[in-house]
Amino acid sequence: MELADNLVDRYDVIEVLTLLSDRCVAVIDVSAAGVMLAQPDGVLQFVASSNESMRILELFQVQASEGPCMEVFTNGSALVNHMLHASGDRWPHFTPRALAQGVKTIHCLPMRLRTTTIGGLNLFHTDPQELSEGDQAVAQGLADMATIAILQHRTSNDAKVLTDQLGIALESRIVIEQAKGKIAQDADCEMEAAFSRLRAYARNHNLRLTEVAQEIVDGSLGVAKVNVPSDQQVR
Repeated sequence: MELADNLVDRYDVIEVLTLLSDRCVAVIDVSAAGVMLAQPDGVLQFVASSNESMRILELFQVQASEGPCMEVFTNGSALVNHMLHASGDRWPHFTPRALAQGVKTIHCLPMRLRTTTIGGLNLFHTDPQELSEGDQAVAQGLADMATIAILQHRTSNDAKVLTDQLGIALESRIVIEQAKGKIAQDADCEMEAAFSRLRAYARNHNLRLTEVAQEIVDGSLGVAKVNVPSDQQVR
């Protein structure tokens, strides 16, 4: 499995979680997927997504402090086959925004470390489609694998290690967003295209995504070298 192949000694948390989102879309046939993780203070933050629309919706959950991932993170239970039109007042700010982006059905699965929930995997359908028990099991398995990936090669019951690893993941996300902004500005392209170019450069040069992003942000790697459409980059 491609996701497992990325769990090597120098794996990049953001790359693994972005790949998790991509694989959910491909394998489970959902419209979009995204991952949110908790900071050490317990506040959820967006980390990775399958597309830019999902990123914006995930960020809105954080801003509004409501939504499926917020709920699942709080109670630790999966939320599956939730039809947004039936939400009522459950998420008064999030629901209209999600409906406006064409989302019809939402699923959210907890990312757990033993009895501790560290985040959530969001799955969105743009049609009123339900998730089968088999697909739910696959999605939860992917979420569990991603949780293990975050803490790979570490002592899983060490609370300080958990805090450190989650902090690194969230800091990496900030650097990547800054690098995406520089690429998008230089090429006058959408943020999603900028991220594709960033990922392609990292993969083609056998580098960690966060390392490339940091080099772009600090200026040690010229944006022009990365700013080539991902399907044109030379391996």
